[in-house]
Amino acid sequence: MLAYLLLIFNVSFVIINSAVCSITICILAIFKLLLPTPKLKAKGTELANKVMWVWATINAGILSLSNRIEWDVQGGEHLKKDGWYLLISNHLSWTDIVVLCCVFKNRIPMPKFFLKQQLLYVPFIGLACWALDMPFMRRYSREYLLRNPGKRGQDLQTTRRSCAKFKHTPTTVVNYVEGTRFTVEKQNRSRASYQHLLAPKSGGIAYTLAAMGDQFESIIDVTLAYPENRGKPFKDVLMGRMTKIVVRVNVLPVDERVLGDYFNDKPYKRQFQKWLGDVWQEKDQLLQDIHK
Repeated sequence: MLAYLLLIFNVSFVIINSAVCSITICILAIFKLLLPTPKLKAKGTELANKVMWVWATINAGILSLSNRIEWDVQGGEHLKKDGWYLLISNHLSWTDIVVLCCVFKNRIPMPKFFLKQQLLYVPFIGLACWALDMPFMRRYSREYLLRNPGKRGQDLQTTRRSCAKFKHTPTTVVNYVEGTRFTVEKQNRSRASYQHLLAPKSGGIAYTLAAMGDQFESIIDVTLAYPENRGKPFKDVLMGRMTKIVVRVNVLPVDERVLGDYFNDKPYKRQFQKWLGDVWQEKDQLLQDIHK
C-alpha cells in the first residue's frame, strides 16, 4: 500500500515539477526571441539552463527521499565544468536522465540532447528545447537522397549550424547510441551479439562528431546499471523500491579513430564502426561483471 501511495505522490510531483519548469522555460524563450543581440540571447539560454538544473535537482530529490539507494559511482574524477564533451551511454529507462544529472551536476556543462527537426514544431516542447539551445537535426533517408541528390550533405550542414552556438559556450552533447531503451524483447528481435545491450547505431554519433568533433575535449563513455531493479527501474524509483545504482565513467580521447569523413570515406566508416563495436563489447562485459 505504501509503495502505491508513493507512486501516486511521486508521479504527481514529477508532473507538476515538469509542467512548472517547462512553462518557465517557454516564458524565457519568448523573452529570448525579443532580445536584440546574440550576447543577450546567450544570457537567456543561461537562465533556461538553470531552470533545467532546478528540474533535475527536484527530480533527484524525489529519487533520494523515496528510495534508500546505494550509489556505486566510479571514474570521471578529472572532468570540468568549462569543457566540451560528447557523452555516450547505454539506455535502460527514463530514470537514466535523472541519474546522469545527479552524477554529473556541477561536474560538466549542462547536457544537450540532439533532437529531430520535427520536435521543433511540437507545442511547448519545441519552444522549451529551442530556449535550451538543444540542437535540432534533420536526417534524410538513403532513399530520399537517391530521389533528391541535391539534398546530399544538407542534413550535416543543418547539424553544424545548430552546433555553431556551442563554439564559445562549454557544452556536453548526449547521445544514446542504441537509439532506444533496452528491453529483453528488443534485444531478442535485434539478434545482437550482446547480453545486456542493443547493437550501437553509428550514424547518430558520426553526425555529432562530424559537426563538433574538433571542439570536443573528450568522449565520456557512461555505463549505467540497476542490478537489483532490472525489470522496471523507472516504476521502481517512483514506488520507492530502487536499492542500488551503478555508474561507471570511462573518459576516451578524441583522436584519429573518431575523426574522419564517415559519410564519404568507406575505409574510415568501417574503422569507426569497429571502434564503436569494441567500446560496446567492453561495456557489455562490464555490465556482465556488475550483474554477477
